[in-house]
Amino acid sequence: MSKSKRTGARGPARDVVLGLERLLVGYGEPVCAPVTVDVARGEALCLVGANGAGKSTVLRAVAGLLEPLDGTVRLHGEPVDERSVRFRREVACVFDEDAWFAELSVAEHLELVARGHGVRDVVDVVDAELESQRLTDAADQLPTSLSSGQKRRLLLAAALVRPRSVLLLDEPEQRLDPTGREALADRLLAERDAGTALVLATHDVVLLRRLATRAVVIDDGGDGGEGRAGGTCRVVDADEAARIVSDPVR
Repeated sequence: MSKSKRTGARGPARDVVLGLERLLVGYGEPVCAPVTVDVARGEALCLVGANGAGKSTVLRAVAGLLEPLDGTVRLHGEPVDERSVRFRREVACVFDEDAWFAELSVAEHLELVARGHGVRDVVDVVDAELESQRLTDAADQLPTSLSSGQKRRLLLAAALVRPRSVLLLDEPEQRLDPTGREALADRLLAERDAGTALVLATHDVVLLRRLATRAVVIDDGGDGGEGRAGGTCRVVDADEAARIVSDPVR
């Protein structure tokens, strides 16, 4: 079977960056059905499903932070290894955890991240990101002094201040006000259109409709009669994903 038929692509060949093949994740036992999908440059794949269905667990396996129970995750055709130089150079992640240096100011933390990834004109890049994330006035503060929304924007800034070809985000809209959510949608849309491959777990309907090229409905296997390892999480378009998120009882 050709790649175009296997992936459902049409037209010119897609530049596939990430490939998930029968990916089964969990902690000792599966938390959801296996996931088979790939993501090309300039595509945004959204993971949707009920709370606790396994979206974050799938995302952590894609990020190389969790060993799969079965199946594979590949970056440019090679098994994912978050310790490898290529992975660290290309993949930026935003998870719901305090991934910053508590003793550094907001600006110092971003400068360290940027310098560590070989960014030129570090001060200018960081200043621009601080402005984009509405953190300029907090540049000299310690991360622990920030509001929950500011902390979320700092995590986003740390991912966006460095080079990346893949962006993995776990519910990036969480704790953002309406202005912040709109700015996030604009920024991620620009990332997608610039060729970044995005994978994000989200409950935000507006983000889904504006950003997603496709979505995966993460199925916890609770009503399929085959157990969590049975079947496969289904791939749907953005409109269907938005309907599911808007009306999760189905």
